Amino acid sequence: MRQPLPFPLTKDKTFFESLNDWIGDVFYDELPEKGYDLRDEQIFMSFQIEQALKEKAVLFAEAGVGTGKTMAYLLPAIAYARYTGKPALISCADETLIEQLVKKGGDVDRLNDLFDLNLDVRLAKSRDQYLCLQRFEGAKKRSDADFLDDIEFSLPEFVNKTYSMQNTYPYGERSSYPEVTDEEWQQVNYHPIQNCNACDLRNKCGQTIHRNHYRQATDLVICSHDFLMEHIWTKEARKREGQTPLLPEFSQIVLDEGHLLEFSAQRALTYEVQESTLQDVTESILSDGMREKTLNMIEQTIDLHNEFFRLLRIHTVASTEDRKAIAKAPELVEVGKLLIRHIDLMMEEFVFEGELFTIPEYELRLAEEYFEQYTFSMRLFVEEGDAVTWLEIKDEIETLVIMPRLVTDILDEKLFDGKIPIIFSSATLSIQKDFTYLSDSLGIDKYQSFSVSSPFDYEDVMKIFKHPLEQQQKFERVYDLFSAGDQSLVLFTSKMEMDNFKKSLPLDHQYTIEFEGDRELSTVVKEFQEGKFQILCSYHLWEGLDLPGEALTKVIIVDLPFPPKDPVFDAKRKFSNNPLEEIDLPFMQLRIQQGIGRLIRTSKDYGEIHLLLNEDELRVEHLWETILPVPAENF
Repeated sequence: MRQPLPFPLTKDKTFFESLNDWIGDVFYDELPEKGYDLRDEQIFMSFQIEQALKEKAVLFAEAGVGTGKTMAYLLPAIAYARYTGKPALISCADETLIEQLVKKGGDVDRLNDLFDLNLDVRLAKSRDQYLCLQRFEGAKKRSDADFLDDIEFSLPEFVNKTYSMQNTYPYGERSSYPEVTDEEWQQVNYHPIQNCNACDLRNKCGQTIHRNHYRQATDLVICSHDFLMEHIWTKEARKREGQTPLLPEFSQIVLDEGHLLEFSAQRALTYEVQESTLQDVTESILSDGMREKTLNMIEQTIDLHNEFFRLLRIHTVASTEDRKAIAKAPELVEVGKLLIRHIDLMMEEFVFEGELFTIPEYELRLAEEYFEQYTFSMRLFVEEGDAVTWLEIKDEIETLVIMPRLVTDILDEKLFDGKIPIIFSSATLSIQKDFTYLSDSLGIDKYQSFSVSSPFDYEDVMKIFKHPLEQQQKFERVYDLFSAGDQSLVLFTSKMEMDNFKKSLPLDHQYTIEFEGDRELSTVVKEFQEGKFQILCSYHLWEGLDLPGEALTKVIIVDLPFPPKDPVFDAKRKFSNNPLEEIDLPFMQLRIQQGIGRLIRTSKDYGEIHLLLNEDELRVEHLWETILPVPAENF
């Protein structure tokens, strides 16, 4: 049900004039009366957002740690949502940050209690964050692992029994299974090859029930950047196919940690081809009544596909990076073209099989959908164009990834079209007050911007130490830094580096250490905040992690976070006049500021930052020392 505005409207004032007055009353009078500090930076930010809402503008709202950014954007966002009758969309960098935003005692919860707003807040998580009943059933047939029994025991009764839809409720989120590892979860979660429209379990599916739930939101819908981008790219296509868009209509978008939007936009437009998936799909449609011609076509397709991946491995450029470049040798391209032609012919045979009812409808539609995307992806690979391609390991599977080099034109057409206000919020959107790097990477020509500093006196509460080391000495130094007993966050630039550190630890070490990926991440973060273990190692949590007080007193940055030497960034460098200044340096500066920003979250926080620096990193000290909040001392 639509909620009333948090302030009265009168005939002699417009909505925005009344909103302006209410923001002033809240920050200057009501919050101080409730024991909150009056922060000029926070008040300024909220007024700037109100103006952007009025003008339906794109706003870069950069405000330092401790400003109270969330409260500053939530107040005008909620009022505008209720005025327009459409919810505000709050988009976070990832699913873990969503959980932090809505946690008990967090900003949304606190704001609701302070002003008795009766907020309607619903989460719209990415599809891979939900259990897939079809894949779960398949996993149970292949394995008797304990985690499958745990999931089955937790399923609601209506999943396996017949109940009216009135008795259903949302279930099956990743966060509901905290002890399941990421690797285990990848066996049972939603996968893009699933044809949800043809699934006979759709009405009992947790993802479907969640979708129906959050589409009724009136105040706030909270999602990840990845899911927002998937919604943007698929919205029109889903409408044409008679499907509901992934997200409801919204009045505005707030991009929390908005500097990460470009990477989500690129990920949403990527196409993936895996060696094992094709065989899984084709095997799912095999039946006794199938014609011999079709069976031969399927067998030949599998052989060609396997040959393509054999050549792909041969022509993959050796690298320590997760994303490995591919040399497009003529023989590789030729096999790819032959494979496309062969699949086109095989699809014609599938039509005949469908008319003979030898392939079940669900399996046939799944196969048709899969091969349609497969051939589209392969055409992008074999043709000369603006696509960037690489090979990487995803969920322990070799995956060919194909991605457009630039997303700016599509973003301009589908997102930054001036129809709704869009607010970028982060402590790091600019490089020394210059927003050019962010605006250029997203193709935004017209925008409003401001930058306000953190209210904290960093010199009193933070020390930054630099450790001159050989690269091979870094892991040993990380281990030595644990001995002080501080609650420590160790930040790595890649999963590979984190895994290498994990392997280097002495088998008999006495420290309580958690590694990203070993359990559900939001649960791990919650337990770290509660002090249940001493050390958290991560390669994702450079931004958004909020651990005030004694929950975090030491941050260790193992390597300067320069972008990787991988095909994605190599493509960006190729089209840059000065790759160091335009690509590498801004990325590193933004990311290191984010990493350092994990330490001091409130006026009572204190602690140390440790930068582990090899000879090359020390050589470019003049490029990063200027963005540190306090001068770095030698350790």
